[in-house]
Amino acid sequence: RADLVGLKAGDYIVKVGPLEDGVETEVAATTGAITVAKHVREGFAFAKQSTMGTGSGGYNDDGSVPSDAQIVYITADTVNTVKLDVITSSKGSKTTCTGLVDILAKRQKGYDKRHLIIRMVGTIKGSDITGLNSNGYVQIKGCYNVTFEGIGEDATINGWGLLIRGSRNIEIRNLGVMLFPDDAISLDTDNENIWVHNNDIFYGTAGSDADQAKGDGSCDVKGFSNYVTVSYNHFWDSGKSSLCGMSDTEEFFVTYHHNWFDHSDSRHPRIRVGTIHIYNNYFDGNSKYGVGVTKGASAFVEANYYRNCKYPMLSSLQGTDISGGSKGTFSGENGGMIKAYN
Repeated sequence: RADLVGLKAGDYIVKVGPLEDGVETEVAATTGAITVAKHVREGFAFAKQSTMGTGSGGYNDDGSVPSDAQIVYITADTVNTVKLDVITSSKGSKTTCTGLVDILAKRQKGYDKRHLIIRMVGTIKGSDITGLNSNGYVQIKGCYNVTFEGIGEDATINGWGLLIRGSRNIEIRNLGVMLFPDDAISLDTDNENIWVHNNDIFYGTAGSDADQAKGDGSCDVKGFSNYVTVSYNHFWDSGKSSLCGMSDTEEFFVTYHHNWFDHSDSRHPRIRVGTIHIYNNYFDGNSKYGVGVTKGASAFVEANYYRNCKYPMLSSLQGTDISGGSKGTFSGENGGMIKAYN
């Protein structure tokens, strides 16, 4: 198979053939017109008032590859051996890193802000990776301008997760994530301009608490992670899909659009403090609740479709949450505000 990545939107014809001394000697195959559509770049990850102004990660906003970009491919066989030169000092000196974990650890120093595109092929299991942190994560910490993407239809993270902390302009896309140890994709602390899109997130490894039978969070946004877009993801049979705010005390901004919450239980999202836009999502067979607000959060819930969702929207200690003499089934925290439209 041939995967063509990094093309602008448009129509292309692809020729595959041999070269001899740089000269095409014959054409082995020519495709018909291939139409490349652009990803929908909407929501707070692309807000003009944000620090970076974009969540396109290692790519340009038109989907093309920047001139300074570094591109590495990882598979189960190469994830610990792939090499890349990383700038590791203010003077511009470079260190040759070996393995995915080492590359990202050296980027954590913040000196290398060149665009980096990490392309994952096939399934990589947690047991394949040397250097996962103690909770089973590959860490993207202190990094700038990084895309972590799956190539093809079968790129699968199995038994590990991605932890993003203190990072700017990060894109996570086209991955299947399953049997993750705690969270699948964790936007942990102090992130800005993060775009998580077009992923399939399945259930995680069972935790010790009763509400962690399917793992913990599928895509958690917390610790003042700001200007985030979560879009076109398939949350399949998740227990808790997306926590949005945990110990936050400042307003932050997140967009959820065109996600399929497929028989997941709760947290679509579950919001504290933040101002959140939730539109064009499909809530399908959600056993506990859809959108939940607490601690003065504000949610604009617009043009969503609910099918067999027990409580489409809840505000803690208000309305349905305390009807019939109930003391509140959602949360004991103060509620928030939901504007529901269409």
